[in-house]
Amino acid sequence: MRIRDWDRSLKARLIGEAFMNITFWMFFPFLAIYFAEEFGKTTAGLLLILSQVFSVAANLVGGYCADQYGRRTMMVLSSFGQGGAFFLFALANSSILDSPSLGFIAFSIASVFGSLYWPASQAMVADVVSEEHRSEVFAVFYTSMNIAVVIGPILGGIFFFSYRFGLMVTAGLVCILLAWILIKFTKETKPSNSDSLINNTSKGFMYAIQTQVKDYGVILKDKLFLLFIIAGILSAQTFMQLDLLLPIYVKEVIGNQTLGTWFGSEVKLTGELAFSLLISENGLLVALLTVAVTRLVISFKEKNIFFVSSVLYAVAMVVFSLFDSFWIFILAMAIFTFGELMTVGIQQSFISKLAPEHMRGQYFAAASLRYTVGRMIAPISIPMTVWFGFFWTFMIIAILAVVSAFVYYFMFYIFEQKNTASPKI
Repeated sequence: MRIRDWDRSLKARLIGEAFMNITFWMFFPFLAIYFAEEFGKTTAGLLLILSQVFSVAANLVGGYCADQYGRRTMMVLSSFGQGGAFFLFALANSSILDSPSLGFIAFSIASVFGSLYWPASQAMVADVVSEEHRSEVFAVFYTSMNIAVVIGPILGGIFFFSYRFGLMVTAGLVCILLAWILIKFTKETKPSNSDSLINNTSKGFMYAIQTQVKDYGVILKDKLFLLFIIAGILSAQTFMQLDLLLPIYVKEVIGNQTLGTWFGSEVKLTGELAFSLLISENGLLVALLTVAVTRLVISFKEKNIFFVSSVLYAVAMVVFSLFDSFWIFILAMAIFTFGELMTVGIQQSFISKLAPEHMRGQYFAAASLRYTVGRMIAPISIPMTVWFGFFWTFMIIAILAVVSAFVYYFMFYIFEQKNTASPKI
């Protein structure tokens, strides 16, 4: 499906979110280093866990509200909220006030609004794109985000540590711009048969919450879907380390590593620059290969794709733990990225196949528990490096990825039993 054939709302989002993603990736990869230096590794890890507890709750509320009040409404509200949070982060790093604690609060608020945005944005794609094209559309959005991952960290390595105030002000302004684009160029896509759900709120806030909990209870009673979430949470412990454990590890291990003599001059690499280059490598490979790999893997059985993806995550973690060479890290990141690419498009398409039309927002929200709960748990890796050292921390994470592979395999085994007539599973 060509981009020119997309719904206008999706085209507008693709452009607006591209600007937002570039700005976001200029500071996000360096927050783990920032908080670890300001609070210490143990405290930083515990605080990051706390911030993600709120994001988990917000994610579920976001899915419910996307089905209640509309996809567009929640996305606009979330964009304004994130903008305000980034302005607050800028204040915490200004000449008026230097407060890492306020910066952490601002980051937590931004995370909450980000969790409100995500279910609505995913549900909008499922609303306007037919099932056979969803994997490709999701893959294009993912590619756009990873183009930002190429550009953002390189610029962030320059601006985050020296011009943090201006960077956060820019992030706030870009969020406001995204909200304006959503208001001006998108339309509401919520299915009309979900309008009756709004009546729940007229009966009181507590009734709405009770209804929400009941709906999610029904979703999570689906054994297949629950296994999907559990496996995702386990695998998330691996790829979430891209923004948590890896930047701290690379900074400490690389230090001022010498890459050799080029054109008669000795080339040195700082830990911060090394991490920026690794993140950019990840983004570049994703930007170049997402659509191609998605088209390649859909010809294989889904259970094999998810299994191999998790195993590749584990292999990458083991390689990172065993070596301290930047060039080996480049290889490990390539392995990591291919594991990531294998499931980019098909997992979203898989969710949309399971979700009833009037509950898509909630199903995408429930499915994104893989990331929100995963991100809530993942920061424990930072204090683990103090307790066990980097090697065993990486090994524990690799073991969780292998367990995830087998949970995925078991999940699809159950799916096979329920859908014996399906030719692709």
